[in-house]
Amino acid sequence: MTALACALTAACTVEAVESAPTAAVTSTTTTSTTTTTTVPATTSTTTSSTSTSTTTTSTTTSTSTTTTTTLPPLDPAAPALRAAFEVLRSGNAAASLTVVRDGAEFVRLAAGATNGGEAMTPDSPMVVASVSKLVTATTVARLAQAGLLAVDQPVPWAEMGFATDPAWATVTVRDLLDHTSGIPIARKSWLDDPGSCAGPLGAILGGVPGPGRGTWVYSNGNYCALGLLIEFVTGERYDATAYRLVLAPAGVEGAHLTVDGASPGDAPYAKGVARFDRLGGAGQWVISTDDVAMFLRSITEADRDVLRFPGTFVDQYGWGHTGSVDGAVSCAWVIEDGRTVVSATVAGGRPGSGGGVCDLVLPAAAADLGLPFLGEPVRRPE
Repeated sequence: MTALACALTAACTVEAVESAPTAAVTSTTTTSTTTTTTVPATTSTTTSSTSTSTTTTSTTTSTSTTTTTTLPPLDPAAPALRAAFEVLRSGNAAASLTVVRDGAEFVRLAAGATNGGEAMTPDSPMVVASVSKLVTATTVARLAQAGLLAVDQPVPWAEMGFATDPAWATVTVRDLLDHTSGIPIARKSWLDDPGSCAGPLGAILGGVPGPGRGTWVYSNGNYCALGLLIEFVTGERYDATAYRLVLAPAGVEGAHLTVDGASPGDAPYAKGVARFDRLGGAGQWVISTDDVAMFLRSITEADRDVLRFPGTFVDQYGWGHTGSVDGAVSCAWVIEDGRTVVSATVAGGRPGSGGGVCDLVLPAAAADLGLPFLGEPVRRPE
């Protein structure tokens, strides 16, 4: 049984997986029915005793009314999500989808084969690209809650070993989280070349911030800097802190960074995971849809003070992040004010972006969960 199923049930049993890896689809759908919770009306009457000095009797009566809460009806067959998943698996090496509601699995689907030739499951780690930023931001949030850094204070560039132009002195941790620091997009700086992202970041910090300083300009360099800040504050590798503060408490096991190479149990990535080494905290995680769902379920209100717009994306369904890179696209979204998490990842190029994955699975989840159809997601910031 996968980590998610073990975390959400009282006992763990062995989960059967079909033997043909190139055609296998592993799925679990939890049957749910409409649930009505009724709070019975209660009436209490309190009568005070008569005072010794008067003959007046005071009576107070308090009555509560009956309150009925009806959850939206679920479709246990989940036809919309299954149809969306068929689109995701078509023409791709692997695909995985996990939907969790109220702490219980609703839908879990996987297709394709791992690097080791086994059938994919929803617990198979996959390249998720920029969905990694959610892990980085939450790690920063937990460090802030522990008093080890202040989100609204300037980044300690000099202490981190960077020689910067004076114009970077006012850039705060919040600016990095929100992509408002002035670090330019510089897409070619953050992929394919070997070595730490500290190299291209240092070159950028030697000049002045870009013209977008103070406004949202999406750049992997911001989350490269956050990953390095985490290491500076803690004195340990970025992923060790993320596991200690964020992933392990959520029950996540098996996720790892691309710098540690590909594992036999991972979903395939055609271009090789070494090309992500330069992304640092911006996009190095290899993690399953089950584990993304478990992690997002653990997000607290205090975390959300840090994981806010425009650092996280929003639409009419909820909030989250997407991941898009050649050969891997991913969507991680929280809907129903945290009641439901939708996580979907594809090893391949269809659809062409993580946003395209969200466009498929979010309306499908709404349909199967009995939620209002709100149209195709309109994501901000664009």
